[in-house]
Amino acid sequence: MESHLVLGIGELLWDVRDEGSALETESLGGAPANFAVMAGRLGNHSVLLSRIGRDELGRRAVDQLDPLPADASKLQVDPAHETGRVTVAFDLGQPSYTIHQPAAWDFLELSDSWVQLAERADVLCFGSLAQRSHESRQTIQTLAAQAKSSCIRIFDVNLRAPFYSSEILQESLELATVLKMNDAEVPLVLDLLGLPVQDGPVVEQLRCGAQRMLAEFPILQMVAVTRGGEGSLLVTRQEWNEHPGRVVKVADTIGAGDAFTAALAHYLLRGASLATMNEAGNQWGGWLASQAGAMPDLPEETLAGIAAEIATGSHRGA
Repeated sequence: MESHLVLGIGELLWDVRDEGSALETESLGGAPANFAVMAGRLGNHSVLLSRIGRDELGRRAVDQLDPLPADASKLQVDPAHETGRVTVAFDLGQPSYTIHQPAAWDFLELSDSWVQLAERADVLCFGSLAQRSHESRQTIQTLAAQAKSSCIRIFDVNLRAPFYSSEILQESLELATVLKMNDAEVPLVLDLLGLPVQDGPVVEQLRCGAQRMLAEFPILQMVAVTRGGEGSLLVTRQEWNEHPGRVVKVADTIGAGDAFTAALAHYLLRGASLATMNEAGNQWGGWLASQAGAMPDLPEETLAGIAAEIATGSHRGA
């Protein structure tokens, strides 16, 4: 498959897991970083645009990214602020987050090299969390605005209280061609945008909510809604597709949504059907959920096997 330039823009941070004891485990993450790594694993030229501190965690982040297929050469180094950290606690397998601030990624600078990458990018993925600071918000939105008209601009809302607002959502959606949310985020986003929530069966509520957002934002071309183990929904102005999900033994869900987004982007670039995109997102999101951490090892045989299943799958859907 042809390689495309894919950018993940925003936070790079360490997830520090609270295991309920004095021992804590750390793993590298951040939605744009997770997305960039998965996009690179699928064969794209993937570049991570973020900022780290001049500290031990920053050096460890670079060391961990070095063997992974995400280009970290454009990372900025902040002399005054620490590399990002998030404390992750689990309740019945679901993560909750304490996001420490300020962090280096709150100070993303608009550099010439970043602008040049944005102007050439085939995909640009950004979220709401890295826009919690004015400086990073300005940088992210300027890069999205500089992208060529054919660039797939994915806004993965990734709501983390209290770091979002109706203004951030509105401005981001005016730049995005694809909106990705999980099912719990849909009513929150609709409410923040002042759009009504549909009554009725869950899937119908989600589909109607997606259609309202497509009607509200003319540049938007697709809305993707993930539902954890219950699958996902893809909605465009012309059609929609529901995937029932895949049964996996969950290790943790950190990064699963980002793997879904990377797979969605990869197959969207190649003109795949909604059913194929949905299958790919659930295959890779399910695989990531079955692994510990957001950037686990991916053996070549696993990569080839999942790609083959996506290519030959029955793609059940509506």
